[in-house]
Amino acid sequence: IWADQLVGPALGDLVGAFQDEYEIPVTVVSMGYGEVFDRFLVAAPAGEGPDIIVGFGNFLGELVSGGLLTPIDLQDKAADFSPAGLAGMTYNGELYGMPIAIDNVAFFRNVDLVPEAPATWDDVVALSRELTANNTDNIDTNQYGFVRQSGDPYHFFPVITSFGGYVFGQNEDGSYNADDLGIGAPESVAALQWYKDFLDDGLQPRNVDGETMVSWFESGKAAMIITGPWFLNRIRESGVNYAISDLPGGEFPARPFTDAQGFMVSAFSKEPLLAQVFLTEFVATPEIFQGLYEVEQRAYAYLPLWDVIEDPDLAGIAHAALNGYTTPAIPAMGSVWEAWQNAILLVEQEADTPESALKNAAEQIRAAITGE
Repeated sequence: IWADQLVGPALGDLVGAFQDEYEIPVTVVSMGYGEVFDRFLVAAPAGEGPDIIVGFGNFLGELVSGGLLTPIDLQDKAADFSPAGLAGMTYNGELYGMPIAIDNVAFFRNVDLVPEAPATWDDVVALSRELTANNTDNIDTNQYGFVRQSGDPYHFFPVITSFGGYVFGQNEDGSYNADDLGIGAPESVAALQWYKDFLDDGLQPRNVDGETMVSWFESGKAAMIITGPWFLNRIRESGVNYAISDLPGGEFPARPFTDAQGFMVSAFSKEPLLAQVFLTEFVATPEIFQGLYEVEQRAYAYLPLWDVIEDPDLAGIAHAALNGYTTPAIPAMGSVWEAWQNAILLVEQEADTPESALKNAAEQIRAAITGE
């Protein structure tokens, strides 16, 4: 098994029971997140790779199209995993991984400043106006309501979807259609116009990076932010009185990107059936997932774990994912991020209008996808 440096060490401590029962040795190799993917692309076709890898669903497009993975049949165990987790491990209608965890953003708020979770972005604007009412030109001493990090379409996406925007349209079977690009659609333009107006009104400073955003939240300078479980321990340790909720909506519900991490079986494994037995009979148990949880607190996709674990923070993050938008695993998604982010940055820096910036980004993305 090749796994990242979070799952690998935890799993390595737990495989002894499987070895004792089946008398089959299990080797867990831990490596960097990107290294698993890069090394597997080379090793698997040469017959030198692992039986199982731990990776994210956004790997699936390249891995499946390259013939490197075999489908997984969880049978009755499928009911033990969240729909978002299963969707994140599915490509072209076929399940290629057993989910481990779901990563997504949620809405964090300072309860002392915002006692009740805002339901809409209009509510967020109203709260921000109240909290910034006494601000001056001195950013260092100002108080802010909602603050988001500059650029970064991943964190901005829930705002876009609440206006009806999207990245790629979906076919009837749920697969993504690379010919239907929503980056420059009127709904996406409306979302970016909303944020431009928010900045123009002085409700947050321009060019706030992710580190500044989180540090402001920890100190109480920012009352509301969008972030994910990767900052959870830090926010807990800060002592700020916070709560986590679903993301505010608009005309439509807000939908964050959801990224599933899971176990995938190599198409070149010499023991593919045994690999599936290992996953379904040994790993897919409350004991193993509780062991993973004790090493790294995340929003795990294994539902029975939540019968024995009470963590309101992670439950809040997981709930925000129920309406999630699985990050498209299609190869075309790789052409989206840079142009999309640049468009948002141009608008934030007052160098272009939302309509022009997103129209140009869409043209760049279509050219990158088609190679023209």
